Amino acid sequence: MGVVPKYEALNRAREVGLDLVEVAPTSDPPVCRIMDYGKWQYEQKRKIREAHKKSQHHNVSLKEIRLRPETDTRDLEIKLKHGREFLEKGHKLQFTMFFRGRQMLHRERGYAMLEKITELLNDLAKVERPARMAGRRMTLLLVPR
Repeated sequence: MGVVPKYEALNRAREVGLDLVEVAPTSDPPVCRIMDYGKWQYEQKRKIREAHKKSQHHNVSLKEIRLRPETDTRDLEIKLKHGREFLEKGHKLQFTMFFRGRQMLHRERGYAMLEKITELLNDLAKVERPARMAGRRMTLLLVPR
């Protein structure tokens, strides 16, 4: 509209039922805009909320599947099926094997089982941290390809 006196700009805004908003107060003369300020604020908050949702959607969480050295093959298949679902959704996957009592004498069984798991999930995941013992537990960390 060009350079308009303040009172005339306010009258024009009132005529159309909108607000006169100062956009660039530091310029000479100050730049104003006739708009619905409440609607503009709402849209800005909505954009921020949407951006926040999208950033949260990409968060990767760590899923854990717990095992024992004597876990049956059928139970292992079910756990692997759940593990596949987690990896397909983009989550990191940690297999934790717990040893009790005399099971500590047969750690090689645990290593063998975790190696088998690594081979079975090789198409979907890669090893981020290979199987290793920490106290009475053995962990293997897989990440999606």
